[in-house]
Amino acid sequence: MSDSISHPVAAKWPAAHPDRLQLYSLPTPNGVKVSIMLEEIGLPYEAHRVSFETQDQMSAAFLALNPNNKIPAIVDPNGPGGRPLALFESGAILLYLAEKSGQLLPVESAARYETIQWLMFQMGGIGPMFGQLGFFTKFAGKDFEDKRPRDRYVAESVRLLGVLDQRLDGRAWIMGDAYTIADIAIFPWVRNLVVGYGAGELVGIDNFANVNRALAAFVARAAVQRGLTIPAKPDA
Repeated sequence: MSDSISHPVAAKWPAAHPDRLQLYSLPTPNGVKVSIMLEEIGLPYEAHRVSFETQDQMSAAFLALNPNNKIPAIVDPNGPGGRPLALFESGAILLYLAEKSGQLLPVESAARYETIQWLMFQMGGIGPMFGQLGFFTKFAGKDFEDKRPRDRYVAESVRLLGVLDQRLDGRAWIMGDAYTIADIAIFPWVRNLVVGYGAGELVGIDNFANVNRALAAFVARAAVQRGLTIPAKPDA
């Protein structure tokens, strides 16, 4: 086993445990997808904080890992065929970790693709739309006098919550009784819409009983509670 990570990112974030999977992230909705997944499957890993305050995501070391300068990203020293694998995009990482661990993704073909379908629903819909609404409720966009852009994303977020609520009707989780990567992808964003962006009242979150029920069950999971705080703040 090598005593170092053979990737340029290690020059900025040296690995204390180079035999473990290396996570480069922040506890954002996308970032915690991967930390929660890692906590759920029990795979040993080491977390490194990519600070937006100091523009770590724009450093040459991080761009060598993800040229799109977004978190999260990973380096697995024990990737396919025993070779190191560097990977970015949270959805791709969730799929990789599910396959590596044999957990949280159905084996049966139809259920597997249905799960991936809902993962893509988050990647293509919930994440981008909730994120834009966050811009107009918490960040610079909140000061725009013209509320039509905000209202566009409110309406789309309400529609997406309706789709999710209907899917959860009579189901514990997105895929029924089975908790999967679809839930790990979706519920951090639902939680952040309410807790992080403070947009719960704006989208009428109380109208979505099934969503609230499943969100409460998600947040109650021990692995989720741990994953929501990873990587920890430097003074934590």
